[in-house]
Amino acid sequence: MMENTIRSYEDILNMLDQKFRAPEQFWNPFYKNRERPVPFFRNAPDENLVSYVEKNLIQLGKAMDLGCGPGKNSLYLAQQGFDVTGYDISIEAIQWAQERAEERELRIEFFCKSAFEIDAFEEYDFVYDSGCLHHLWPHRRIQYLEMIHRSLKPGAFFGIACFRPGFGDQGGPIREMSDWEVYEEGSMNGGLAFSEEKLRYILEPYFECIEFRAVEKPDHDEVFGVPFLWGSLWKKK
Repeated sequence: MMENTIRSYEDILNMLDQKFRAPEQFWNPFYKNRERPVPFFRNAPDENLVSYVEKNLIQLGKAMDLGCGPGKNSLYLAQQGFDVTGYDISIEAIQWAQERAEERELRIEFFCKSAFEIDAFEEYDFVYDSGCLHHLWPHRRIQYLEMIHRSLKPGAFFGIACFRPGFGDQGGPIREMSDWEVYEEGSMNGGLAFSEEKLRYILEPYFECIEFRAVEKPDHDEVFGVPFLWGSLWKKK
C-alpha cells in the first residue's frame, strides 16, 4: 500500500515515530493532574535562565519557550520584558500556562504544537528549551536543531536545560544511553542524559558555546534548580 511506502525523508521519520508511543499520549495525562508532586510544576523559573538575564548574557527581544509546560519560564521572561511565545505538545500544559499568565495579567502567546510544527525564520532573539531535547527520539534531533537555528535571528541565542548523567539516585535518568540503545530497547527510559562531550558534539555544528555548567540548586524557592541538569547558553553560528 502506498501509505506504507518510503518516498521521502519525512516518510522515514514518520515510520520511526510509529514504533513508539505518541508523546501527547503521555504528556496530556501527566499535566492533567496539577497536584502531582513534580518539582518543575512549581511556578519558579530555571536557575540558569535567571542567571543569563541577570548577567546580561541575553538582551530583551522576542523569545520562544520551547516545551514550555505550565509556563514557569515563559512567565519569567515576560515579566522581564521579553515578547514571549510558548510552545508545548500537551494541550493540558498550554491551558495551565494560559491560566497562569492571565492571573498575572501577562501577555504571552501559547500554542499547542510540537517542535516540528513551528514555522519561523529569523524571528527570535532567544530560544529556550527546558526539557524538550532530552525527551526527543534521536531520529527527530536533526529536525529540532534545524528548526531552532532557522528560527533565530543572526547572532541570536539558544539556552537549554537538559538531563545530566550520574544522578539517578536524585531523580535523573538512571543511566546514559547511546542512541543505538534507544532503538534496541524501544525506550528512552524516562529521558536521555547527555554527557558534556555528547551535548557539545550535537550542538556545535549549529551554535557557539557561551556558557556550559551544571544547574545550581538554589537555597530558596524563587528559582528552580536540580543537580541532574546541565544549563548551557549558545550563540547561533
